[in-house]
Amino acid sequence: MDAQNIGEVWDRVTGTQPAPPGWLVLATGATALLLVLVRPLWRIGRNAVTIAHEGGHGLAARATRRRLAGIRLHSDTSGLTLSYGRPTGPGMVLTAAAGYTTPALLGLGGAALLAADRITLLLWLSIALLLALLVRIRNAFGLLSVLLAGGAFFLVSWFGTPEVQAGFAYLGTWFLLLGAVRPVLELQHQRRRGQAQDSDADQLARLTGIPGLAWIALFLITALACLALGASWLLPAG
Repeated sequence: MDAQNIGEVWDRVTGTQPAPPGWLVLATGATALLLVLVRPLWRIGRNAVTIAHEGGHGLAARATRRRLAGIRLHSDTSGLTLSYGRPTGPGMVLTAAAGYTTPALLGLGGAALLAADRITLLLWLSIALLLALLVRIRNAFGLLSVLLAGGAFFLVSWFGTPEVQAGFAYLGTWFLLLGAVRPVLELQHQRRRGQAQDSDADQLARLTGIPGLAWIALFLITALACLALGASWLLPAG
């Protein structure tokens, strides 16, 4: 690839794209809502939320200078991020708190880019994040999941028409915003039944002395706030 082609790709990635029609924004939002509410669809789509969740743990671990040993993604949509360092302190608290908040924050970031008509940039930033995650995956299902997700983003960004790219970007952003809420509710349901006693919320309770229910509330408030703000950016005026 010569300098001219590189410049064209760079302009394509960093430039703006035409805003999609309002019906597409509404249709992708409705589709994302169905993916979250319909249980068989959610069992498949939840893998995307798990990728963001575990990626959040990993990013927080690296940002707080913990040693990230690896990330595993499982076919039951659960995941595990292993990091080493002080077992207590701010670094461990931030690492544990990052999981349930990251999908909503990523969705909010995506909504900000889409509101600025940076559709292609959103797709390529997603590819970059997935590549960064890929090198930390330590099991076969996780590798396959991240490779498939990254491949989908690349194919759409490189070969898709502007309408396809916009639809894919809006659907993914809506799904993260909406899908960030359900895992928090599911977690509290499990805790109420005496399950998930080693959840992120319970680990944070042991680390900080703040009850697990308070952490659940923080996760839920974060998800709902990101959804409300992100939706206000995404929905067409009027």
